[in-house]
Parts: sequence; structure tokens; C-alpha cells
Amino acid sequence: MAEKLAPEKRHAFVHNGQKVFEWDQTLEEVNMYIELPKGVPTKLFRCTIQAGHVEVGIRGNPPYLNHDLTHPVKTDSSFWTIVAPFSALNMDNGDNNAEDGEMHITLQKREKGKTWSSPIQGQGILDPYAADQEQKRLMLQRFQEENPGFDFSQAQFSGTCPDPRTFMGGIRTE
Repeated sequence: MAEKLAPEKRHAFVHNGQKVFEWDQTLEEVNMYIELPKGVPTKLFRCTIQAGHVEVGIRGNPPYLNHDLTHPVKTDSSFWTIVAPFSALNMDNGDNNAEDGEMHITLQKREKGKTWSSPIQGQGILDPYAADQEQKRLMLQRFQEENPGFDFSQAQFSGTCPDPRTFMGGIRTE
């Protein structure tokens, strides 16, 4: 049932008509997805995640992204991976290039349940309607997590959705 409340689509950050990255979020994490340039060996890509900053690029070149994050993250549980397309996984020819691959960056939220309007401070901020939809979806995820025997996937809010971090006593932590 929880998968019904997972992000339905990714948000895109577009700058000068070019998609820079896509992203989505859950109660606990923000995920960024960056299309990698073709023909570059995967071992040359780098990503540095700090509590309030992310830097992505190719070794020996200026960074592709070098920005402050909207909110702080837990660096010990944030990570990045390169995901090759299905065809590359089945037909490895030994060159380990990022043919149509993606870099996935998983940022563990320091404040579980905090609704992010964008991963990057001041860039690609969600419009008010999309931000409200995100907050509603995160609230339903919280209800689902706290009540695993119930299906909240068809639940709807009328009016303004409360903050999932503070509503009815706040988010329970272990």
C-alpha cells in the first residue's frame, strides 16, 4: 500500500530550456536524477554531499552542479550511485561508459517529513499548487507509515493540508 503513495512523477528543474535534473521526495529523503553525458567513463563522475551543499561533475572539469541545498541533510546516510540503462547491464562491453545512464543522488532529510520545494536553494522551486500536492502526499505517507493496516491512497484533504512534521503530535521517531 505504501507504494501507492510513492511519488507519481519527478519534478524537473529546467534552466535556459535544458533539463538540469529531475527530483522527487518521500518523508525521509529527496532523490535527484541527473542524465549523464554519453561516452564518459563512469569512474570519472564525482559527487560530494555535505550537510548543506552538493557538488556534481566530471573529474578535471568545473562542476556541473555546485549549490547549497534547500534544507540540511544527514551526510552519513546520503549517497549517490550511477544507474546504467537495462541494455547496458545486459551487454557490458567492458568500457563502463555511462551510455544514457543516470546519477541518482539520495539525500537523507535531517527533518523527516519536511516538505522541500526544491533540492537546490533558490532554483527550480515548485509552484504553490505543486508544493501543496507534495505536502498532501507526504501527509498521507505519514498516515500510512503510522497505520500500516489501512490504505490511505484514496484519501483526500479539503482545504489547507497541515504540516506532516507537527500535525497531531508530530512524526514519531524510533
